Order: sequence, then structure tokens, then C-alpha cells
Amino acid sequence: MQPTRTLPEEYDVIVVGAGINGVGIARDAALRGLRVLLLDQEDICSGVSAWSGRLVHGGLRYLEQYDVRLVHESLAERERLFRQAPHLVKPVPLMIPLYRHNRRPGWLVELGMITYDVLSWRKTPPRHRVLSRTQAKRRFTGIAVDGLQGAAVFFDGQVELAERLCVELAVDAHRHGAIVRTHARVDAPVVEHGRVVGVRWRDQLTGEAGQARAPITFNVAGPWIDRVFASADIPEQPRLNGGTKGSHLIVGPFPGAPRDVVYYESQRDGRLVLVIPWMGRYMIGTTDIRFDGEPDEARCDIGEAEYLLTEVNSLIPEAGLSLDDVLYTFSGVRPLPYVPDKAESSVARSHSLHDHAADGLAGLITVIGGKLTTYRQLAEDAVDDALRRLGRVPQPCPTRDRPLPGGTLLDLGALRTRLLNEGAPLKTADRLLSFYGSRAGDVWQLTHELGELAKPLDERTGLVAAEVVFSVEAELARTLTDVMARRTLLAFEPDHGLAVVDDIAAVLARRLDWDEARTETELAGYRSWLDHLAVPDPTGPRSDSFGAGLTAGGR
Repeated sequence: MQPTRTLPEEYDVIVVGAGINGVGIARDAALRGLRVLLLDQEDICSGVSAWSGRLVHGGLRYLEQYDVRLVHESLAERERLFRQAPHLVKPVPLMIPLYRHNRRPGWLVELGMITYDVLSWRKTPPRHRVLSRTQAKRRFTGIAVDGLQGAAVFFDGQVELAERLCVELAVDAHRHGAIVRTHARVDAPVVEHGRVVGVRWRDQLTGEAGQARAPITFNVAGPWIDRVFASADIPEQPRLNGGTKGSHLIVGPFPGAPRDVVYYESQRDGRLVLVIPWMGRYMIGTTDIRFDGEPDEARCDIGEAEYLLTEVNSLIPEAGLSLDDVLYTFSGVRPLPYVPDKAESSVARSHSLHDHAADGLAGLITVIGGKLTTYRQLAEDAVDDALRRLGRVPQPCPTRDRPLPGGTLLDLGALRTRLLNEGAPLKTADRLLSFYGSRAGDVWQLTHELGELAKPLDERTGLVAAEVVFSVEAELARTLTDVMARRTLLAFEPDHGLAVVDDIAAVLARRLDWDEARTETELAGYRSWLDHLAVPDPTGPRSDSFGAGLTAGGR
């Protein structure tokens, strides 16, 4: 269980932000022997890392920006994730339909495919294929045929459970000495003689306040980087975040739906739109809109929803999707560098480290940009930089070959047989292996210690009470929302787990000694959090980038 005691004050590195990049830095630093404090105002993976398309990709479209270095780096890191987290990150086929009306001609797509293969010549998945019109129709039976010339098929990676990836990184960091404190908001930096020497923080749940000191503070707050250290008591800092909002729609299976991830050009404006099979449903996205508001307030608006539905209905005529078919939506703000004179889609997706010494705040380093796929390389770069600043002897980076905690067994078949022999229902055994990998046995072990924890709480998913307990005892969860949204992921089921949320809250209440008032507060907090997944109001505001009107009917 996550500690709530008063923290030590002295560290080598403080990391602010527990998204994929923050937990990656904390893990790398702890593995290299540094004293690390990781703070987040909410939970692990509670920001933009959870609101992505969940693809672990080489960045094919970055070739259009001639960013070959980023593509090469992304492909190398994708391969590492296939090896280090095989239970979470898996190869998936992507199809690019080739239409006569596409702005990118077929020969250019083919050239991109060849370059992609060359840059990833040691890759695990197969090389690309080009399909004829007939072959494309056979593979994707629902595809619109007017102007169809063929398709290209290539492989990338998918992490359906991005939250689980972040949690495992945080668990590994914690195992190796990092202090991980979630729901701890950084109120201000501690500044002495023009240098940041630490931070003041406040626990959002208990009210406890404290101060932590370190010679280096990494600001890894994603789209919040300009807000964390904004204060009248320190010199004004340059704007670094130029984030854009990306929204996704989640729908159930529908007529004509593809088996592959489909990656295609919007007919309206040439944007790249995806239809992604995800958790037995489909994710449709994404948009790319300048967003200057509070990142936690980003929501899919009706203009975005209509745009995405129109595009899918154009690609798959028999789909007939309407707003009534949308189960839920989500939106996140990409942590991109501030480049006001560039179009959103042209802003570089690579990462950089901004040293605030030139801005009057030495000791503060802000991480700008970064992608889910390349978090490990970003972390390596950041910790290499920290070791130089600390005057430490350079050390080899241990994360290059180190599996995640759930990735230590490459063949999970024997573990699956063991779980079934020990009485785990089939659905539960398969769920535990896909969520926890090598650690599935640790979860099931709890059912031996306390028999009632083997009770299925949710028959549809196979969730057992042991998972709920494991969340707070081994995975740093502190609230009901942490458990529902970022450990068990019941929040992303069609009913958001509301049919069983009272039972889950009761398990937590018994384990954590919550009284009735605290339990009700937790339930109310989770229901409030579900606003992140709201389906937009047709009469609500719409982004300027999208006009009104749904051009294809619903069903």
C-alpha cells in the first residue's frame, strides 16, 4: 500500500509528473542508484498518457516531416517494448487504403513503407505488403470501393492497457527505492539564491504538507509544464507547452468494421484518421486542435465527434454510425513544444530538455514533448543529464534490456495452466495474464491467503476481489478512481463498472478502514471523474476547426 507517512526531505532527483515519461525517469534514476522522489497531483497515468490512441508506433507519418531520427528511435523502442512487456505490447497490422482522391499518392505511401522497413530491419513483425483492389476488398469487406486502388498493410505495436504499462514502471521504480507519492500537488519550488533546490507539496487526500529538497528537479508534467512552477515569487518563465487536443470516440462492433487498425486520409481535409480495434470495441480518432485551456478540462466536443463519425461513415458506408452509437469519448492534450507559427500536425513530436538556468531558475529541468513509444529513451537521456549535473560517474543504462515486472516470463502458458489448476475461472486466468503477465500468480496468491478474494466481482470481465486488494497493496493505488480507471480499467467498460462499483468500494473500505463517509466520498469522486468520458451534447460548443453537420445518417 502506498505510504502516507511524512517523506524524507533529501533526494538526488525530484520528478514532478507520473505520466509515462515521469515514471520512466523515476525508474531509470532509481535503477542507477539515485535517491528519487516522484510526485503527481493525481495518480499514475492520470493525464495525457491515458488519453492516447494506445499505439506503440514508429511514427510513419513523421517521415513526411523528414524526421528520420525520430522514426528510427521510435522503431528501436517499439522493438524493446515487444521484448520487455510482451503481455502488454503486441504487434498489430495496420492498413492504409489507397484511393484515387488521396492527397498522398500510392507511390509515396509505398516509398514510406520501404523506408519504414529499412529503418527497422531487425524488427519482429513482418514487412509491409501492397494489396490490389481485390485483395483490399477481401481483407476489409466493409471498405468503400469508389476510387479504391488498393491498400498497404504494415505492422506496428499496440498497448491496449497504457495505464498498466505506466503502473508497472512505477512499481519497478518503487521496488528499487524511489518514493512514489500520488495525489501530492506541488505548490511551489523552493528557491535559494536563484536556484531551485526542491519543492513544497501538499497531499490532496490527507492535507499533509511537506518540503522535499534535491539539486535537480525534473518538471515532467506534460501539458501542465507551464503551470506547475508559475508563481509571482519567481522570475517569469518562457512558454514551453504548445499542446494540441486529440479526441477519440469509443463505439461497439458495427457493420463493416475492420479487423485491422485502419489508417486513412480524411476526405474533408487530408488529416490522418484511425479506426482501432480496442478491448473488444473500436476507438475512432484522432483530432489535432490547439488547446490553451486547463488540460484536465479537455473534452471531446460535438464538432470533433461529427467530424470523426462522418469520416468513418465515408470509409465504411454500411457502418451508419451516429452519436447514439458512441459509448463514451476521451480527450487529451499532447505535450508538444510551443511553436505558434506552425500548423498543429507539423509540430515535432521529438523530446527535449529545457534548462531553466538561463531563465533564472537553475536546478529546474523541464521535459518538453515525448511520445508513449519513446518514453524509455527520453528517460535515459534525462538521467544521463542528471548524472552529469550531479558529477557522478557515468553508468550504463539498465533499462535497455530490463523487462517490466510483468514481462519476465516470455511463455505464460505454464502459468496459465497453474492458475486453472488452482481453481481460477478461465476468464479470470486470461484476464490476469493479460493485465499482470508474470505477476498474475502474485495476484492469485492473495486468494489463497483470504479465500473471499477469489470471488468474481464482475462476471463479464473475470475481475476478482484479489485484483482490488493488489491495486492498493502492490500497485500504489490510493482511491477508488485509481482502482477503477488505472488499475482494473473497469472505467473503460461500456457501463464503466457502475454495476459493481459499490462492491469494489466495499472491498477497499474493509482493506483501508474507510468509514461510511469516506466510502461515499470515493463513490462520488469516481462518478464525477466519469465526466472525462462524456458523450458531447449536440447543442454544445464546437471547435472552430470543424464545421457543423453530420453528412452520413445514423442507425
